[in-house]
Amino acid sequence: MGEGKGSTLMHLLVVGLSLVAFGFAIAAERRRSVGTIVKDDISNATYCVYNSDVATGYGVGAFLFLLSGESLLMGVTKCMCFGRPLAPGNDRAWSIIYFVSSWLTFLVAEACLIAGATRNAYHTKYRGMIYVQNFSCETLRKGVFIAGAVFVVATMVLNVYYYIYFSKVTTATPAHKANRTSSTVGMTGYA
Repeated sequence: MGEGKGSTLMHLLVVGLSLVAFGFAIAAERRRSVGTIVKDDISNATYCVYNSDVATGYGVGAFLFLLSGESLLMGVTKCMCFGRPLAPGNDRAWSIIYFVSSWLTFLVAEACLIAGATRNAYHTKYRGMIYVQNFSCETLRKGVFIAGAVFVVATMVLNVYYYIYFSKVTTATPAHKANRTSSTVGMTGYA
């Protein structure tokens, strides 16, 4: 392990959990519920029948894997708020920038994933009998899980850079402070 590079195991875990979340998000997009209109001959009612609810499970799985990766990283780095203070400098500035950026992309990714899973489940489980002529089955829009997958990858990249710069800052030797027992400014009057 190089100086200030961070733990290789931590890098692998964060990247691995994020890639699994990405895979689940892509699978959820490919397996979204599709509704078909069915007409009941007995009651002459029209209603929607949806094919599958597996995309909801994939969306929730992606949500949980991304959440566990982010929680693991924030637990190891103590969310940058606790622990010893960071050494001032360029690396600390980059660490803060990547920290904030990764949290923003993480929140957007989680919102896309859970909203897609919820919306997909809503249309899969609830069917209503409608007596209208122009009736269409509502389904989840294309691209909701893809947007989540894109933000999962962005979160992964930003988390890796955040951890690299955070490791540089925490392993850097603090600047040498002079231990002065007395003041260097003379306090005596001019003689």
